[in-house]
Formats: sequence, C-alpha cells, structure tokens
Amino acid sequence: MSYSIFLLRFADSEVVALDAERFRQVTEPYVVAGGLEEGFSQLRAEDGGEADLYHSSQGEDGMSCVTATHFARGAMSGVLARLAGALGASIVPQEGRALIFHEDERRHLPAVLQGKAVVIAPTADALQAEFDAL
Repeated sequence: MSYSIFLLRFADSEVVALDAERFRQVTEPYVVAGGLEEGFSQLRAEDGGEADLYHSSQGEDGMSCVTATHFARGAMSGVLARLAGALGASIVPQEGRALIFHEDERRHLPAVLQGKAVVIAPTADALQAEFDAL
C-alpha cells in the first residue's frame, strides 16, 4: 500500500508510550533489515509481503508511535493487526477513521477520532477490509 498508518496508544485522549519490548517480540521474527535500535525495521511476512516500520524510542518511556508504510496486502496485514493488538494500540490511517479492537477503547481516543472509530477484529482479513474501504 502506498499510504501510511500509525499505531498509537491513547489514554484519556492523550498519546501514551508503546511497549518497546512487546514491539520487539512481535516484529523480531519478521525483521529483514534494521531493528528497534535503528528506529526503522523492514519486515517480511511468510507470504513474502513486506512493510517498512518507523519507530522512535523515548528512553525508558517507550515509543510514542509506530508508522507503517509500503506494506503489502495479505499476511502483512495480520502482522500489523497482531502488533497493534500486542501494543494495545489503535490503528490510525493517514486518511480515514481510527480502527480499534474493543469498544471500550473508544473513550480513550481524542474527540476528533471517537465518532468515526470502527471496532474490528484483530485479523488480517478485517484490517484488509478496512484498508480496501479507504
């Protein structure tokens, strides 16, 4: 895909840190270049689909955001959904509405995202369906 998505974790309408160790655990089997310390990871899923992830570390506080670009359809959608779920993050496409995995997450989103947020299953098919609808 040629657009970007952001994995952001919200609490009381504010962005809060993502767990860097969980990020490492989920992405490590797929990393073909870069890594957590480099701030960039290129991932390759089992079907050969790839994604570029940009992530900034903020010391002991964790990461503020993960940005995925140039990601392939197919298995990579599942990797991104699992990553968001493991991080407790919402998926926020550069265009469109926030994607959340549980209705109770809606109250933590900023007001501008709450009304249009969509609850989806944390699966490749559900995530891909939302991307196709953009």
